[in-house]
Amino acid sequence: MDFGDRMSLSASKEDAAGVLFAFPKGGNQRELARQKNLKKTQEIHKGKRKEDSLSASQRKQRDSEIMQQKQKAANERKSQQAGGK
Repeated sequence: MDFGDRMSLSASKEDAAGVLFAFPKGGNQRELARQKNLKKTQEIHKGKRKEDSLSASQRKQRDSEIMQQKQKAANERKSQQAGGK
């Protein structure tokens, strides 16, 4: 491979078929920026919930009702399976 004088190679690797791949020096700026942005975003959203404008007691009541519905559905499935056997 001839990249000329413009680009020097910092690493080369072979894949399973024995093909030689050359990687130009540097070029990880995009990856570093992505990692930095990801970290920044995680710090901003750390400890925050999705805003649903409910108080803690209202959220607890809503979650309780949802769990009761799920439990009722599970019990009905169990009784249908037990009745079918």
